[in-house]
Amino acid sequence: MGFVERGLRKQRTRQAISDAATRLFISRGFEEVTIAQVAEAADVAKMTVTNHFPRKEDLVFDVHESFVASLAAVRDRPLVPAFREAWFGGLERRDALLGFSGPEFARMVVESPTLLARLRELHEEREKALATALLEEFDADTARAAAAQIAGVYRLLFDEVLRRTATGEQAAVVAEAVGRAGARMFDLLEAGLGSL
Repeated sequence: MGFVERGLRKQRTRQAISDAATRLFISRGFEEVTIAQVAEAADVAKMTVTNHFPRKEDLVFDVHESFVASLAAVRDRPLVPAFREAWFGGLERRDALLGFSGPEFARMVVESPTLLARLRELHEEREKALATALLEEFDADTARAAAAQIAGVYRLLFDEVLRRTATGEQAAVVAEAVGRAGARMFDLLEAGLGSL
């Protein structure tokens, strides 16, 4: 088996595990499902699950690496217009990295203290990654302050998308409401960071 085939097989296995876990978590609740049950549902060994997903929470947030890197990937200047454009582009696509998901998935997350705690960690990791990226152009204090404000806006809007989705609001209704909130928040951000 060649390198490409092994990579594709590994990717398919990872996706199958993630899909099986999500189905179990939604039907039974995150805290109620064990790694062994996920392994059985995905027809793999328990070690295979933990090799792909070292933390149980990562089975839910399987795009956590993309999530953490997403803000640091925005490279255009000035800062606030670049982040505004990136956020509104994601809003138009109903991007999962902005919190868009199905209502069952969103309810599973908001009803789990463990998943909410992990989500807070991911937001913090994303802010730190952005601050590190901004150090290429700004001093440490400016980079940290700008990252905290930008990531804070993204976090507040993510939380609003998640909360509204969990209550069963349609994606279009959620997008319209958070779009208005996002416009106000980015205007406030512009007032504070407009010179960067």
